[in-house]
Amino acid sequence: MANKIIRRVIAIIPALVLQVLWLFVLTRWLLHFATLLEVLLSVLSVLLVLYIIINRHESTYKILWLLLILSFPILGAILYLCVGNQKTARPIRKRVEYGRSLLPESRDKDDTRYLDALAKSRPRLAQTFGYIEKKTGYSTQPCQETEYYPLGENMHARMLEDLETAEHYIFAEYFIIQNGVMWDSMVEIMTRKAAAGVDVRVMFDDLGSIATYSRENVRQLREKGIKCVPFNPMYIIKGTLNNRDHRKMLIIDGRVAYSGGVNLADEYINVKKPYGHWKDIGFRLTGAPVKNYIRMFAEFWNAYSREPIPAEILEASQVSGGAGQSDGYVLSYYDSPFYRDAVSNNLYEELLSMASGYAWFYTPYLMLGDSLMDAFVRAAQRGVDVRIIMPGIPDKAMIYRMSRSYYRPLLEAGVRIYEYTPGFVHAKGCIVDDIVGTVGTVNLDYRSLFLHFENNALFCETSLLKDLKADHLATQEQCRERTLDDMGKGFWKWTLDGVLRIFAPLC
Repeated sequence: MANKIIRRVIAIIPALVLQVLWLFVLTRWLLHFATLLEVLLSVLSVLLVLYIIINRHESTYKILWLLLILSFPILGAILYLCVGNQKTARPIRKRVEYGRSLLPESRDKDDTRYLDALAKSRPRLAQTFGYIEKKTGYSTQPCQETEYYPLGENMHARMLEDLETAEHYIFAEYFIIQNGVMWDSMVEIMTRKAAAGVDVRVMFDDLGSIATYSRENVRQLREKGIKCVPFNPMYIIKGTLNNRDHRKMLIIDGRVAYSGGVNLADEYINVKKPYGHWKDIGFRLTGAPVKNYIRMFAEFWNAYSREPIPAEILEASQVSGGAGQSDGYVLSYYDSPFYRDAVSNNLYEELLSMASGYAWFYTPYLMLGDSLMDAFVRAAQRGVDVRIIMPGIPDKAMIYRMSRSYYRPLLEAGVRIYEYTPGFVHAKGCIVDDIVGTVGTVNLDYRSLFLHFENNALFCETSLLKDLKADHLATQEQCRERTLDDMGKGFWKWTLDGVLRIFAPLC
């Protein structure tokens, strides 16, 4: 894996050398026009600042860029234009739009009936579901059979069972893939299935797996008959570097879909324990809701592969929703940095605003924008039982310290924060008032909420929510509750917390 990183660093060196030489020549030439240049740069900086203020960015994100541009006009402006705005995701957007154009029509006439049915019993909640549908293009579906997994190893065992039943295709898409017990056991089955004529396709995020999965690993998979492509490959530093595929899904024959926080590496099933016991969650769906995952995968696969998914496979996968729902509703969707709205961020604000009894969350990282922070604070202040479960052992020390810089205002408002003492919490989910909840890949941090591609499942009135609540209560028993007395006081701590929160959008 080190060779993979070294090759990519070497590939970047010529570009950096040319950049330095260009800056040297340009500087010598520009010295003759220093005054004019200073005026021009000042005007451009002011215009860029006005653009950022008017744009619909999260306010904390704006503050970071405004400070950087006003302090270092040239560097700040270049960085913002390269990596700090939604336009940098345009190359990926074009690819995804092309991938989408190869798919059959996404919605049928029956796709609105479940939202209409929900509106009759819970009109306010149906408005939120309708908002997500409108922004993402994915539809509410009836839950038929769901299974909730409180640990990655529980889900892994069930995944292997379903992989053995594959007859037509297997689609897998993950942020991290790493050779080991978990992935090797899946590849062994996939290899046999590919040899039997099953269409097996694997997609992974190139940067997410940069230290764990190499081009040689990809070649080996292909030799076994398994199609494999990286998402947004990182050959050079570019504006789309921040826009990673953090999604996680496994789809088998259009019958079954898995998702949640679990990547395909051994720590996720506690074979390895670099950060103590690894707490993660996931779920299994069957029936009509699977078609949303098929479409999510197909859009990205067609965007980055030279072997598009045949239309006949997708058309055969249009699972019927049946006459009605038997176990509530689910809306599975993916979030994107090129959506105008931060869909998942807005969803959590909505859920907190509707909560009357309780709102409980899992997240490994806690770096909230002002609007979502205010939603947590207001819910707690009006008497909602708001709880957040966080890791007790961090995987990234600086990110952990940044997350803790958000504790004090939440605790002061009445939010209860728990840290999982046996190890690391990688779970992402919430439950509100026994009625609605989410399980997916979305962390409560800037990268998940504003920069990454994520997938999430919004459940309403399903039996899965009972299991999620029971798991949350059981996990709390293994946690230490943090209080204001733990936070410490003093000028230097206050200053450090402030600085960390300014730079949180970059982490």
